[in-house]
Amino acid sequence: MQCRGIRGAITVPANNKESIIAATKELLTEMARANKIEIKDIAAILFSTTSDLNAEFPAAATRELGWPQHLALLCGHEMNVPNDLPRCLRILMLVNTEKEPGEIVHVYLGGAKKLKDKTSPPIGGKA
Repeated sequence: MQCRGIRGAITVPANNKESIIAATKELLTEMARANKIEIKDIAAILFSTTSDLNAEFPAAATRELGWPQHLALLCGHEMNVPNDLPRCLRILMLVNTEKEPGEIVHVYLGGAKKLKDKTSPPIGGKA
């Protein structure tokens, strides 16, 4: 079994607690569904937001989903890059899995779908 990273991103309609929690729950749920993840196999989840999202910690959504208290969670802000996608929440979920890297499904929802085109090809892959 390997620890693999699963990326996800979603845009959040407004900088308020309800919107941040709802978007986070939607993204976490879809990442878990798309990759057939069992919660017990999650090693850690890193959450980041653009600096215009600060009304709530996205990690709080895991509690509303009923995920275990012992999960390692960390929230932070993305670099403030000019012309970056506004109100964007990103997740890096570290999961223990038998899947090969090419079998991992990275999830981009809402306005964040356009980020998928900007992701780098795999190491050794063609640009």
